[in-house]
Amino acid sequence: MTKLTIVANDGTNFEVDAEDGSTVMENAIRNAVPGIEAECGGACACATCHVYVDDNWSEIVGTPDVMEEDMLDFAYDVRPTSRLSCQIKVRPELDGLVVFVPERQA
Repeated sequence: MTKLTIVANDGTNFEVDAEDGSTVMENAIRNAVPGIEAECGGACACATCHVYVDDNWSEIVGTPDVMEEDMLDFAYDVRPTSRLSCQIKVRPELDGLVVFVPERQA
């Protein structure tokens, strides 16, 4: 299992044991993290699972692909470390990953 920390907008930390191969979004939904709506269910067809990747992790997580970048155009308050959590696959290298939920979703 890979440890993730998902920080809700109110500052509440959700410490999650995530199965490798799952997505950050799936783990946020399973753990009832507020602010992750995931309206499309992880199909990269909306921007309601938007998160900010902690600066220390952005290089390891990587950059969004073209389709994800297009969806991020619809996200609220996009930043250089913005990602859709449905597109971040959990893998051992992400053990300790920290992401932040924005003030609101698009």
